Amino acid sequence: FLYFPETHGITFRIQISVKELLDTDVLLKLLFHLPVNYPSTVPDISVNSDQLTRTQCTDVKDKLLEQAKKHLSEPMVHDLILWIQQHLKYVIKQSATVCNEKTTLSKGTSTEDGVWMLLLHLDHMRAKARYVKTVEKWTSDLRLTGRLMFMGKIILILLQGDRSNTKEYLILQKTSKVDVDSSGKKCKEKMISVLCETKVQSQHKRFQTFEVKEYSTLDELQKEFETAGLATLFSEFVPPLLK
Repeated sequence: FLYFPETHGITFRIQISVKELLDTDVLLKLLFHLPVNYPSTVPDISVNSDQLTRTQCTDVKDKLLEQAKKHLSEPMVHDLILWIQQHLKYVIKQSATVCNEKTTLSKGTSTEDGVWMLLLHLDHMRAKARYVKTVEKWTSDLRLTGRLMFMGKIILILLQGDRSNTKEYLILQKTSKVDVDSSGKKCKEKMISVLCETKVQSQHKRFQTFEVKEYSTLDELQKEFETAGLATLFSEFVPPLLK
């Protein structure tokens, strides 16, 4: 508790861990400032989290304030904490959709707008079926298209979509427990490389869907890149992975 003079009310911080986002531990840092006339007035709320984007933190704060208005004239902080623990994943999912719509509406307004492409390399997948299902869910939620490609021991993820959504994907990929370690325990992806992150150019073909594909030879994989107008991307980043 941090006490302030009577005219300022009371401010206190709470940290809660929520397992609501695809098995990820999301640590929420909540700051409540209770004004002198609380609970007749809603508290000021601040939300921070290393696992969430600034936009998502703002959305969590807005939802908490919406809930606070429903509890006017009664103590509410405990109820608000319980509510966000139960509803965080829905707030985050809605946030991704809204974020996508906003960037679509504002196309052409900044250098980051338009379609971006991300090429990722994964070292391995121990829990392959579970991992693939998770990647498919993320790309669907974030409206990303592209390919999850397997060729021998090479695993590549090629994504296309709004810049904010490709960044969002990277955060999920790095902070979620997507695989299992050698002892079978759920673990985060620690061996991922961002090979390329660039704006999609006119010569690049747009993928219409996200597909999981397996290739028996390097030639097959190369043809996939060439068909999409990405021959240069292939020659620069894929052959070195075979060494």
